[in-house]
Amino acid sequence: MTAETSYLDAARDGLAEEMRRDATVWTLGEDLGRGGVFGQYRGLAEEFGPARVVSTPISESTIMGAAVGAALAGTRPVVEMRFSDFALAAVDELVNQAAKARYMFGGQARVPLVARLPIGLWRTSAAQHSQSLESWWVHVPGLVVVAPATPADNKGLLKAAIRSDDPVVYMEHKAMWAETGPVGDEDAVDDDLVALGAARIARPGTDVTLVTWSRMVGVAEQAAASLGQSGPSVEVIDLRTLWPWDRTAVFDSVAKTGRLMVVQESVLVAGFGGEIVATIAERMAGALKAPPRRLGAPRVPTPYSRALEDQCRVSAEMIAETATTMV
Repeated sequence: MTAETSYLDAARDGLAEEMRRDATVWTLGEDLGRGGVFGQYRGLAEEFGPARVVSTPISESTIMGAAVGAALAGTRPVVEMRFSDFALAAVDELVNQAAKARYMFGGQARVPLVARLPIGLWRTSAAQHSQSLESWWVHVPGLVVVAPATPADNKGLLKAAIRSDDPVVYMEHKAMWAETGPVGDEDAVDDDLVALGAARIARPGTDVTLVTWSRMVGVAEQAAASLGQSGPSVEVIDLRTLWPWDRTAVFDSVAKTGRLMVVQESVLVAGFGGEIVATIAERMAGALKAPPRRLGAPRVPTPYSRALEDQCRVSAEMIAETATTMV
C-alpha cells in the first residue's frame, strides 16, 4: 500500500520504523524532545523516551563526538545538525574520526552513524543557513553521501543509511519538507528500502542527459516538461546518492543521448557536478556530440534579500534554455 506523505513525515516514519526494528538505533540533537526545529522528530520522544531521543546542549562538536563514540561502542546513532551550515562546527569529529576509523583500525571498528544535514536555499535564510556543501563531504574518503529528492526516497534512503556500517552524510532539502508524494507504509516491511548508490531515471529522454539531485530534480523535470514536443527530449537522472554515485546509469544515458548537463543548487565553482563532467570527459569523450554543460549558483554568500537570493537560484527556464542550445 502507498499513501500521499510529505517529505518530512516520510523520513520521520522511516526513522521510527528503524527504531522499532532495531533497539540500537537512537537519535540525538538540539530540541529533539520537542520534535526538532522543523518537526521532523515529532512524536518520537513520546514513543521511545529520552534515552533514545536525546535533546542535547547547543554544541555541535559535542553532539557529533558523542555519536562517534556511541557508534564505535555498537549503537547506530542518528545525529541531527539542524542546518548543514552548523555541521561545520563538528567537522573534526565527522571527517577525522568517523570517516577514518574503519580504515585506521583495519576493519576492526566501524562507525555506523547518520548525520542529518538539512541543506539548501530557504526563503530569506541568508548566508549562514542556506548552504549546500555536498562537494565537501564527497571529497572525504570513508563517508557515504546521500541527497533524497522525493518523499519515498527520503524514507527509503534514510532507512538504508541507518543500516549502513559506514558513516552517512544525509542531506535533506529544507524547502521540500512540505512536498508530498506516494510513499509505502510500514506494512510493506522492507519493500520501501532504497539501495545506496543506485540512481533513478526521473524522466526518460533521448537528446540530453541531465544529471542532478535533491530539490533540483523537480526543477529539472519541470524544465524537461516545458520543452514539450518541439524542444529537445531531456532525460533526467536523479543520482540519489552522491557517493557512491551510479556511474553505470549516467554512462548508459550519455551513450544514448551524446549530451550531458549537470545541474546543482550549490555554488558552481568546485562543485560535485564538475566531478561528473570530468568523468564523462575522460571515459566517454568520443560519445559526446556537444561539450558538457554545468549549471549552479554563483560564488557569492547567499543574500538575505529575496530579489538577490533569486539571482542565486537555478531556474527551470535556465535549464530549458541550456538544453535547447546544446541541441
